[in-house]
Amino acid sequence: MKRRHVLTGMLATSTMLGWHRLVLANKVTPPVVPLPSTNANKVATITAPTVTALTLTQAQSRSCRAWMTRIIAAQLTAGPTPRWQQRDCVGLVRFAVAESLREHDEKWKRANGMLGTALPSEIDLDQSTQSIRHQWRLADGTVSAYVSAIEMVQENARFRGKDCNLASPGDLLFYDQGDAQHLMVWMNSYIAYHTGTVTPTDNGLRAVKLRDLQAWRDTRWHPIQDNPNFAGVYRLNFLSA
Repeated sequence: MKRRHVLTGMLATSTMLGWHRLVLANKVTPPVVPLPSTNANKVATITAPTVTALTLTQAQSRSCRAWMTRIIAAQLTAGPTPRWQQRDCVGLVRFAVAESLREHDEKWKRANGMLGTALPSEIDLDQSTQSIRHQWRLADGTVSAYVSAIEMVQENARFRGKDCNLASPGDLLFYDQGDAQHLMVWMNSYIAYHTGTVTPTDNGLRAVKLRDLQAWRDTRWHPIQDNPNFAGVYRLNFLSA
């Protein structure tokens, strides 16, 4: 993937989790999809045989979705936590999954500014199930804690369709521009994504209502059936519901 500017559009407002506190709510900035190979924090690939695929129960899947969207919303409202290091569109997904599938003890809640706040129910995972937090399948069949946007959907998710009505919270919207790919996260009442660029005055996080995204002047980013650049809605493989 080449670095390039890709998205333009107006961001919508929302009341969810103090939406009015988003400092970039009215800012239009074209994002850049970074090259995975240039990521200095890339984690070494595990060359051991591929692990057996694990699937969460329906109850666990619902809790995981709730945690994913809660964690992403926290990044939008309070700014990205320092613990999230690989800041791009797919990095947002990896971080949300990793933080969802872990124990959320008092220390974690305090570190993430969530102590004393309403939170989803715990997913109640055993140690072997928690291991999927950092086990993404790559195109060559190996497993890594790092995965690119295209490998995220090709190797670790299943196609749902090109109708956003099929999306559930935590599902992914995937765009393929030929030489650049991009992921967005369906948050139910809005869509969240990272532009791929971070500056001292812009953390790269964005949120947009579906109706506003569908009205963007750059039609390549319309999540509709007849847009060839919109690959569709994808669901992570470990989610059963």
